[in-house]
Amino acid sequence: MPKKILIAEDSPTMRALIASAIAAMGDYETVEAANGFEALRILPREKVDMVITDINMPDINGLELVNFIKTNPLYKDMPLLIISTEGSERDRQKGLQLGADGYLVKPFSPADLQAFIRQFLA
Repeated sequence: MPKKILIAEDSPTMRALIASAIAAMGDYETVEAANGFEALRILPREKVDMVITDINMPDINGLELVNFIKTNPLYKDMPLLIISTEGSERDRQKGLQLGADGYLVKPFSPADLQAFIRQFLA
């Protein structure tokens, strides 16, 4: 059964780029959310194995999404990757302190994304 990855990203272009990099890996499915609120609605309905989120999104931002997931007993052990234009060390540390397992800065290499996924879902 393929592993399922939830992509929370408000840019349709970036969502498509991430989904394309994941599809190129083979045995993975993706579910897409245009913002953090939509991602929170999807989580209880779909059995996802990993979440990839942007930080800057309308409604519920990525850091709030990370905080919700990592403080919820149902999802706290789920691997979570932040992909953001926020590239400062302060931003990176904030995401990791909230519980993200990794942080990629846009623009990122599809190979780096694929390596993270393999590390946590192989």
